[in-house]
Amino acid sequence: MSIWQKKFDLNNLNQTSVNTLVQHLGIEYSAFDDNSLTAIMPVDSRTHQPFGMLHGGASVVLAETLGSIAANMCVSDDKYCVGLDINANHIRVVRTGFVKGTASPVHLGATTQVWQITITDERDSLVCTSRLTMAVLKHKKKGEV
Repeated sequence: MSIWQKKFDLNNLNQTSVNTLVQHLGIEYSAFDDNSLTAIMPVDSRTHQPFGMLHGGASVVLAETLGSIAANMCVSDDKYCVGLDINANHIRVVRTGFVKGTASPVHLGATTQVWQITITDERDSLVCTSRLTMAVLKHKKKGEV
């Protein structure tokens, strides 16, 4: 059974990135199944730190992007999700190519969600592991404060 409460496709998701940090870093949603969302990100001058390695902050952007979009696809139209906390452990250096991030839910609750995001290199070796906690909020109706 799928976790997704909203219908989407990769083209829709990639269109949400136009004119954002996500597009600037070259992040592209590449796959999803019933329980996860995946994106790729280039390792190049846009995502390097000064020593020519993948910047840890770029990995965190990839992780938060995946977890945030995934979280919002798991709630009904009267709700939305925002980030509360993210952590990341950087395991391996990457200098070129692409990394792939995959977000999978740990907890999908009524008021919070927790997502695990695994980032790997082109050889499928672990580069970064991240955990993202999201708040689930209700859209306010017109006139509500």
